[in-house]
Amino acid sequence: MQNSERTGIAKFVADTSAVFIREILLLLRDPFSLIFSLLQPLVFLALFGPLLAGTLGGGSTAETLQWFVPGVIVMIALFGTSMTGSNLLYELMTGSYERVLATPLSRSSLLVGRALKEFAPLVVQGLLITIVCVPFGFVLHPLHLLAGLVILGVFGIGIGALSCALALAAQNREWLFWTVQQTLIFPLLILSGMMLPLDTGPAWMRTVALANPLTYIVDAERALLGGSFTDADVLKGVVAALVTCVVGLLVGIRQTRRTA
Repeated sequence: MQNSERTGIAKFVADTSAVFIREILLLLRDPFSLIFSLLQPLVFLALFGPLLAGTLGGGSTAETLQWFVPGVIVMIALFGTSMTGSNLLYELMTGSYERVLATPLSRSSLLVGRALKEFAPLVVQGLLITIVCVPFGFVLHPLHLLAGLVILGVFGIGIGALSCALALAAQNREWLFWTVQQTLIFPLLILSGMMLPLDTGPAWMRTVALANPLTYIVDAERALLGGSFTDADVLKGVVAALVTCVVGLLVGIRQTRRTA
């Protein structure tokens, strides 16, 4: 039993690595998209950050960045991994996805490998953003940043798997994927307090935010990048990331098997 389990885990790791390498090579062959993905968060930070300072009660630039930067990193992760299904839609249209299904790769590896490919640029983006913000007063805690990126990675696998499931359900109806994706992503973003604090918002928004898993991810990232491992928000963020990952994989694998 133990040998069989080890074999299963080893196969999953090997299959996931193969899918990830295939996907990341496609990304590296398009340097413009890679460069744009690195510059976009910096532009967003430069334009939105000064406006946020007044919203937070006139705090210093350092205090504003300490609150805002974690939200930017989470936003990048959310947008990146939720777009995983768009690449799958293209493969469905060209027929290349059917050739992938003909390989002995496990269905869960197809989902995890794709999601990790979308998450990989986040690591570089997160480091770039924090390093650029350090001269302006942002306090960098390397180990805490690493822990935050791991949590986002787990969360991103779940979101990426759900995005792939949506793409499979919407195949031959590309408009349906984009309608659902765009309809869901912005309420999730706003109702997480990612870009603007919800403390001064109406009571119904604060109540709805409690049912949004992204709220706990954002709070955990702010606690970690603020230098705390023991804050209760960190544990809540870990639980939210794990639940999202499990639910995403279950839904994604089921949809993959139904359409295979």
